[in-house]
Amino acid sequence: MAITKRKFDAIIVGAGGAGMRAALQLSEAGLKVAVLSKVFPTRSHTVAAQGGIAAPLGNVTEDNWHWHMYDTVKGSDYLGDQDAIEFMCRHASEVVYELEHFGMPFDRLENGKIYQRPFGGQSQNFGGAQATRSCAAADRTGHALLHTLYQRNVNANTQFFIEWMGLDLIRNEQGDVLGVTALEMETGEVMILQARATLFATGGGGRIFQASTNAFINTGDGLGMSARAGIPLEDMEFWQFHPTGVHGVGVLISEAVRGEGGYLLNKNGERFMERYAPHVMDLASRDVVSRALTMEIREGRGCGEDADHLLLKLDHLGADVIKARLPGIREIAMKFAHVDPIYDPIPVTPTVHYMMGGIPTNFHGQVVIPYKTGPEEVVSGFYAVGECACVSVHGANRLGTNSLLDIVVFGRATGNRIIEELRKSPHHKQLPADAADKTLARLARLNHQKDGENVAQVGEALRKTMQMYCGVFRFADMLAQGVTKINEIAERITSVEIKDKSQVFNTARIEALELDNMKEVAMATMISAEGRCESRGAHARNDFPQRDDNKWLKHTLYFSEDKRLDYKPVRLKPLTVESFPPKARTY
Repeated sequence: MAITKRKFDAIIVGAGGAGMRAALQLSEAGLKVAVLSKVFPTRSHTVAAQGGIAAPLGNVTEDNWHWHMYDTVKGSDYLGDQDAIEFMCRHASEVVYELEHFGMPFDRLENGKIYQRPFGGQSQNFGGAQATRSCAAADRTGHALLHTLYQRNVNANTQFFIEWMGLDLIRNEQGDVLGVTALEMETGEVMILQARATLFATGGGGRIFQASTNAFINTGDGLGMSARAGIPLEDMEFWQFHPTGVHGVGVLISEAVRGEGGYLLNKNGERFMERYAPHVMDLASRDVVSRALTMEIREGRGCGEDADHLLLKLDHLGADVIKARLPGIREIAMKFAHVDPIYDPIPVTPTVHYMMGGIPTNFHGQVVIPYKTGPEEVVSGFYAVGECACVSVHGANRLGTNSLLDIVVFGRATGNRIIEELRKSPHHKQLPADAADKTLARLARLNHQKDGENVAQVGEALRKTMQMYCGVFRFADMLAQGVTKINEIAERITSVEIKDKSQVFNTARIEALELDNMKEVAMATMISAEGRCESRGAHARNDFPQRDDNKWLKHTLYFSEDKRLDYKPVRLKPLTVESFPPKARTY
């Protein structure tokens, strides 16, 4: 069948903060850019980021990028690549001031400077004094960032393809990426979008878990597309469980609450974080706090009839502070937990929040894969940035407010690298004759499948399996069972059925296509988690409770085609400064 083809200089899949920051760089350089998004750009998941964007401005406490770098390396449990971490921290203040000049409405101190609040894992110096590094717009920083970047892109005439879904990567025999196949939801039409540069900024895949702070659109689409195209996925065993999701719902209660002075209590009214992180207590890194909450619940000190949650107390901050600095949190608590935090504590429990792993890249955003006879090689024409990418600046555990920094620093850097590369190759490469065949075969299967399972039921089975067998604490027998079960579910996904075969806004078809991507993310996660025989950052195994730098100071690579694991070394050498050697991580 004939299929429509459209050509662009650059295709960006995903219109969150990372995609729009890169798009802005490209559009302002005069390139023809198309940005695909499943939702209206300002509804991308970046809008949900609450607490702030990290930058060592020193507006409240003394600070500099060296301390920020040390905190990030330590927070990563020494699995972060130190060249990329240095790059991010060196540019942090610059990109925040750039956002300020773009018109982003940061909160202000009395002297007019950008307001900053403390966050978990931020130490001002090697003695551990608390830094105040997170630049905030109340508790809606992501919302302010996303709207600022969207307005700038509109001004730069960036072309948005709204309510479109990327389906598959197009690669030639040499392995170069030449664009994507994509589905226009309004019409159901599939097109080939050809480009000299293809950038994935598709965000995370937290919907593979039953309890998640992630939006329903976070189905790991970029990772699924990459895995099917032969690109390995890196460090997929590392998923951050945010300590404070609303109990029973999973909606995020920002770490900003604790940054402003809120604290956690167990059923005895005890500030239990004194036991787990005696120096910084409630502002330890997220993996430490999440495990502390889980231990309190397991040891019978949880709250409520089922003793299955803890309490986050902030009424002592006073109504004025809560209304000024945490208005969105108050609204969330009242709507989802049915408590007003001005008067009562919020019931919270750990919930999946962020994916540290992803598509392997260097700090220029170029996708890299192992070379058969030597070091990594760049995949020509292919880039990834943001949560779908693994640079890796977050390693085994991300520090709060480094995510917004990540998307802005590397969004801009990737845009700059694409501009450089496109100057060298001004022409499109020839598409292979079978460019859309795999996509059309997937769609034909869905259109003709009969007597298959229901998409929603299989998806729920996947989420329950991930939650049960790959949670905050991991056990050898559970992981082995989880691998077996997730393989069985993956097989079931190949024969799911959709009853509605229509074309126009067929959400059933979209959900089935998303499930294909979730399958890849879930498989990579479970198999990678079983393979890593140590505890590091967010990956905590009861049979290997200690970090093992001798055997496991390395990144995991998962290959979908044969479900194979491989490994590559962590880049411990920074760009210009001395490296931070691994040591015991205490808070």
